[in-house]
Amino acid sequence: MTATRGACAALLFACGVLWAAPAAAQIVKLTDKDIVEAYEYMIGRWLVLRQETLDLKEGFKWNEIIHREPGGVAWANPNLDVVYSEAWVAVDETSCTLIDLPEIKGRYYTVQALNGWGEVTANINERNYPKHPFGKFALCLKGSKLPLPKGTQRVELPSYKSRILMRIELGANPAEATALQKRVTMKATGASKPAKAVVEFTFTNDKLPGIEAFEKTAEILASEPDINKGMVGVQERALAVAKAMADSTERARIDDVIRKRAIPVFLAETRKPGTPKHGWIRPRTTGSYGSDYLMRSVTNMIGIWANTPKEALYFGAVGVDGNQTYTQTWPADALPASKAKYFWSVIVVDGVEYRVVQNPQNRFLLNKQSALQFNPDGSLTLAFAPRQPPDVPQSNWLPTPQGKRYNMTLRFYGPAKDVADGTYYPPPLQQVRR
Repeated sequence: MTATRGACAALLFACGVLWAAPAAAQIVKLTDKDIVEAYEYMIGRWLVLRQETLDLKEGFKWNEIIHREPGGVAWANPNLDVVYSEAWVAVDETSCTLIDLPEIKGRYYTVQALNGWGEVTANINERNYPKHPFGKFALCLKGSKLPLPKGTQRVELPSYKSRILMRIELGANPAEATALQKRVTMKATGASKPAKAVVEFTFTNDKLPGIEAFEKTAEILASEPDINKGMVGVQERALAVAKAMADSTERARIDDVIRKRAIPVFLAETRKPGTPKHGWIRPRTTGSYGSDYLMRSVTNMIGIWANTPKEALYFGAVGVDGNQTYTQTWPADALPASKAKYFWSVIVVDGVEYRVVQNPQNRFLLNKQSALQFNPDGSLTLAFAPRQPPDVPQSNWLPTPQGKRYNMTLRFYGPAKDVADGTYYPPPLQQVRR
């Protein structure tokens, strides 16, 4: 850690700017609403800290890229259409991180950077860097002044730490995609030493933390500034919760509110993170959240590392009955492929950890590579059921868990205009009566 950075941590600096606890941290009596809102705000950061902890325990090394095999990630709501590469990057006033990216043509790709709140801060691809779509890139701390190799594209990051996700579309030739993936390299230009996480969270989705998670709120807020404006008020409430913990009676009351109100309210939000229509929910936003910190926290819970709507649009079906058979028919003039410039897919995940549901057929998604069979009129009928319906081709059937409720995630990468502007919703799921 540099001397400047060490001083920042000690004096609650944030990126070189003195960060003082707001005056409202003196609040003693908090309303239930204050506590609920503070929880909804902070859990978004706790979830990213949890992932940082889990990743480093798994063996991640700072500024070293890990190339995953297809389907080789275990976080919530993974995209099975792509091959992933991952990294935690640390940059500071003395070091950038170089990425060497081969030329990729004819398939979707992006190198996505996210900060400690799950906000997307960069996407490296031919759409954002049309004059430099491949070659050398340098991830650098915003405002730092460091020499870079000739021909390197500088990409400024607002944070000392960033989570990197690279996605390369598998498409019809997965071997080619993985070959491209393994040509991507990463290395630091200096000897950046990232600060240890303020708190190493290891809670699980079915046992979310109580008041104990607020114990180092000031340090957590100082360790990763929120890049969105208008967060001072809710930060004040979070700091007030931390301050109130010193009184044992108030601590017990706040913890009771968290357990009985904040956690249930937050979990309810994970089941309705947007406007429902036809049984599908379109998230209010993903990747870049502005003042909608609740949506950010929900996304970090149900689909951490989500990208921005410009890159991908997600629809969810929540709490689907695993005992039933459902069909979905796409009209011939509005097939799923017409709603995405790059690709589309649908997967089934469980309703607690949001992990891909296993099945004996080892069939985990439907997409344009699924050899789908179309109806005589050109429409497309998909089926979601624990057993293959007799009147549906196997290629059009996605197995679902018998006797359990589950969620579905439908993705459009490079969404069409009506998908992007919110006027389009997918066709409804129709329960088959037998």
